[in-house]
Amino acid sequence: MTTLFAETLKNLRAEKGLSQTQLGKRMFVNNSTVTRWENGSRLPDAAMIARLSRVLEVDVNTLLYAAAESEESPNIIMVDDNRILLTDSLAVLEDVLPNAAITGFIWPAEAIEYARANRIALAILDIELGKTSGLDLCRALLEINPRTNVVYLTAYPDYSLDAWDTEACGFMLKPLTPEGVRRQLQKLRYPFPRGGATP
Repeated sequence: MTTLFAETLKNLRAEKGLSQTQLGKRMFVNNSTVTRWENGSRLPDAAMIARLSRVLEVDVNTLLYAAAESEESPNIIMVDDNRILLTDSLAVLEDVLPNAAITGFIWPAEAIEYARANRIALAILDIELGKTSGLDLCRALLEINPRTNVVYLTAYPDYSLDAWDTEACGFMLKPLTPEGVRRQLQKLRYPFPRGGATP
């Protein structure tokens, strides 16, 4: 149940004096969609949350925070074009965050497509991704959802200064370790419920 988002949306709608039907018309969705958002059975995607913020005249971060806090299983992605390192790193993440929905990607374009359809709590990105830079991927992910925590994973510490210019919140050297992940989880700009993460 996505209780916090449901209650936040209900309160904001009531403050504007709108019925569910009226909100649905302004959002160009049917009434049943608004009902599902408000009974906690469904969360809108990032694009709908941005539209809701405009219709309700509220800071989008208010809604994004409520949505993030409502998710029972945070979405975590990792992008690395080295299949072996990606497989090993995903195993580390699954050990540290057993209740998270963890997805790995080799191709940056697939990660962006996934981020458009799912709210990403944490993105761990290799900096060198073939022809694509992890720095550019970070910017694209933050454009989709500014509250995505981005942590870089690389074998080259020389990239660290460039990395900070992208508003990432962390930097780890390869290989990924449980201890390194736990340290980064303590430093996230936008903490999220970890639902059973190993302390």
